[in-house]
Amino acid sequence: MRPPLRAVAMLAATAALLTACSSGDDWSQPHPTPSAVGALGPGFVDPSTTPAPEATIRPKPGSWTDVHPPKDYRVVLLTVGDDNPTKALVTAVKDWADDEHVDLRTIVVGDAQDPLPSITKAMEMGPDLIVSAGNDLIDPLALVTPNHLDEKFLVVGAELAEPTHNVTSVDWDGASFRGEGLGMSSTYDPNSFSAERCGAAIRAGVAAVLNNLTGIVVWL
Repeated sequence: MRPPLRAVAMLAATAALLTACSSGDDWSQPHPTPSAVGALGPGFVDPSTTPAPEATIRPKPGSWTDVHPPKDYRVVLLTVGDDNPTKALVTAVKDWADDEHVDLRTIVVGDAQDPLPSITKAMEMGPDLIVSAGNDLIDPLALVTPNHLDEKFLVVGAELAEPTHNVTSVDWDGASFRGEGLGMSSTYDPNSFSAERCGAAIRAGVAAVLNNLTGIVVWL
């Protein structure tokens, strides 16, 4: 006995809806190269020159506020640690993603002593950008990033000592951890990781990446 036509139509509509939902969540689908929405303001960087690799730029406060990611910008937040600075950074990234309608996926590293599987998982997802929050990720990223130059990384609240062109960092007085081999900076201050500072860090860092100002340190 054939099902009523109305039931068939409802089943087809449901299947189509489920397919649309699943394809929207599937990062393996074709995706245009992301570009910035809006432009950098005066004072972000000297327009007459391109920052040298590993250079530090000191953008004018607010010069990044008119730059936004495109809709459905694919970002993986890679994080480890439950200290207050890391929590503040994670909150800032998630708030930014909500405000900007970013397609954000979060990977919390389960084993701080062996974060390489989590970093590999983040890259395999095929994001536009991997954002790192947590000092325990710095040394592993210093090993991984030079071997994956096609992946873009943004480190907030810390930096790699010798970043390759695919790694951008955002730092400030009080946040300048560069790896265990160099030790903790004497100016490190957990209290400097305010909501305002961490929010500025993710926005300024993404503005730099979207404008191809990478491989540098953005100092706030």
